[in-house]
Amino acid sequence: MRFSSYMIRCLQYRVSRSFTTIEGHRPTIVHKQGLDILHDPWFNKGTAFSMTERDRLELRGLLPPNVMSNEQQIDRFMADLKRLEVNARDGPSDTNSLAKWRILNRLHDRNETMYYKVLIAKIEEYAPIVYTPTVGLVCQKYGGLFRRPRGMYFSAADRGEMMSMVYNWPAEQVDMIVVTDGSRILGLGDLGVQGIGIAIGKLDLYVAAAGINPQRVLPIMIDVGTNNEALLKDPLYLGLQQHRLDGEEYLAVIDEFMEAVYTRWPHVIVQFEDFQSKWAFKLLQRYRNSYRMFNDDVQGTAGVAIAGLLGAVRAQGKPMIDFPKQKIVVAGAGSAGIGVLNAARKTMARMLGNNELAYESAGSQFWVVDANGLITEERGNIDDDAKPFARKAKEIGRQGLKEGAGLVEVVREVKPDVLLGLSAVGGLFSKEVLEALKGSTSTRPAIFAMSNPTTNAECTPEEAFSIMGENLVYASGSPFADVDLGDGRIGHCNQGNNMYLFPGIGLGTLLSGSRIVSDGMLQAAAECLAGYMTEEEVLKGIIYPSISSIRDITKKVAAAVVIEAIEEDLAEGYREMDARELRKLNKDEIGSYVEDNMWNPEYPTLIYKKD
Repeated sequence: MRFSSYMIRCLQYRVSRSFTTIEGHRPTIVHKQGLDILHDPWFNKGTAFSMTERDRLELRGLLPPNVMSNEQQIDRFMADLKRLEVNARDGPSDTNSLAKWRILNRLHDRNETMYYKVLIAKIEEYAPIVYTPTVGLVCQKYGGLFRRPRGMYFSAADRGEMMSMVYNWPAEQVDMIVVTDGSRILGLGDLGVQGIGIAIGKLDLYVAAAGINPQRVLPIMIDVGTNNEALLKDPLYLGLQQHRLDGEEYLAVIDEFMEAVYTRWPHVIVQFEDFQSKWAFKLLQRYRNSYRMFNDDVQGTAGVAIAGLLGAVRAQGKPMIDFPKQKIVVAGAGSAGIGVLNAARKTMARMLGNNELAYESAGSQFWVVDANGLITEERGNIDDDAKPFARKAKEIGRQGLKEGAGLVEVVREVKPDVLLGLSAVGGLFSKEVLEALKGSTSTRPAIFAMSNPTTNAECTPEEAFSIMGENLVYASGSPFADVDLGDGRIGHCNQGNNMYLFPGIGLGTLLSGSRIVSDGMLQAAAECLAGYMTEEEVLKGIIYPSISSIRDITKKVAAAVVIEAIEEDLAEGYREMDARELRKLNKDEIGSYVEDNMWNPEYPTLIYKKD
């Protein structure tokens, strides 16, 4: 048998130490026994404790005598879940999805390993429960759902104390933080401290999809107040009942937080999540060259959209290099919309030669419509981030358009290849808009209704296919079922879910040891996702893979990110794999390296040791 250099290094490492390096398989030293173990979700195995462990940990007699396998535990939980769903509802207003969330959350509270084993095994069914769209409802109701703390809360009242506060978290090592200020949760607006639900949900997917060790993740809420009047008046609201800080006061709180977490955990990756548009770009530019951080709303959404846009080109039977010829109408100029625009323009420019002329030419392919209509240079007080995409008056005049033109008019005159929705306005792509899109010059136009949650989608797949017919590519941000078009024909609904990318971006950054998350690493992730689908699949209109493949997708995306970090000379290595050793690995070995460092929900052998 021929061993690769990577395998030989792994074997040498394993021989020199008495345990395997594969994530999650090391024996674990615990300093507790008996009921204390059973009440600790990190170490509790429930009925899966072996008899020897029961003796070693003084558990004999505290559990039923039958030792169950992992598979038996999952089967038992799933049977209970189906039986308890109705009973778990909190009155008639509680949805079935929220009932499932409650049951899963209870499992999470008592047995973390089992929770992630169920989540991974049933990821297609439960990703929409722990993430969008159900997580939006969870955040709205979080005050009533709160039972036990999960994560950390930093507030405006903690100014001057954050450096000491971070040491209240018990984990000596944290690899991944998701932080929000609750100001723009999905498309639901300002939910204040209740927004921590989105950080918890995202990290569940980092564990399930990327294999980040759950003992090394940390959801964080930065509470700087809320401008939600209902919450300010609610006597049961859990957060600060004051209006949001703004300006330099706000920045001072975020600066103090960033300094504190990076002082304790210098190598942690921080993902910013659901910050309102006015701060999302400013904070990204403020920190991205100093810290290992990224903003999923700006950069993750952009990457998933780019992958989908490239897939839509392939679905037309054209090579991805034809992307710069696509005419794109964008509805929405918030942080997500501008993030997608910037990424798409850079992608086009690189394909056109990656120079100033190419960048200028790429800008002419976009028409941006916000709440006030088409954005042109004639508009006063254009947001700085949107300025590069304002159309010239003379240019749009030739198209029969003017400043503030409505979406229907813009679509009718431009005849775009792609209609991209990032507006958070449900139903924006009305019958009139879709009728106008029928005039597209594309052989197969594409609709991206990317706003979350489901109620904010610009149109449903049923609405799109009923007007546009089967010769359409449709993608959405939240999950919808495929559409039966009759005669055995299927209108495929592609979910352009950020979970295709952010777990791989985080894992690849972690394992490369990159000092920052560069544009090149983000682009490598997007292009990896775009190339994941086969030619046969994209020609059927399937441009995103099944969520059931998320572990494999994440592994490949992470490997692409590691390779790009090495090529950009940003990689500094991870644990025993230093930068020099990392550079020696070929593509297949990097894939193996990534897979070996993905945590799997297997019960570790527990060994008791007195303090």
